[in-house]
Amino acid sequence: MKLEPLGDKIVVERLEAEEKSPGGIVLPDTAKEKPKQGKVLAVGPGKVSDQGKRREMTVKVGDRILFTSYAGSEVTLDGKEYLIMSEDDVLAIIKDK
Repeated sequence: MKLEPLGDKIVVERLEAEEKSPGGIVLPDTAKEKPKQGKVLAVGPGKVSDQGKRREMTVKVGDRILFTSYAGSEVTLDGKEYLIMSEDDVLAIIKDK
């Protein structure tokens, strides 16, 4: 990974949008919503608190996450799109059973 996030920022790759609706209808590209989940590719060192200590990040590389609709900034690097967002934009970590 060529992107190294700073502070409490993380680099996320969006997961692919669903091809079919829950009812089984095949969706055209124009009707697909951008997915609100992704895979964490890189994590910053954490935010510095008012006491000068660095807080540990909750998310880690490899986690599947859910994030807010307008989270982060889209960045293109080597032809691939990534999101750089604050850890505060993460709503949940998706755990496998």
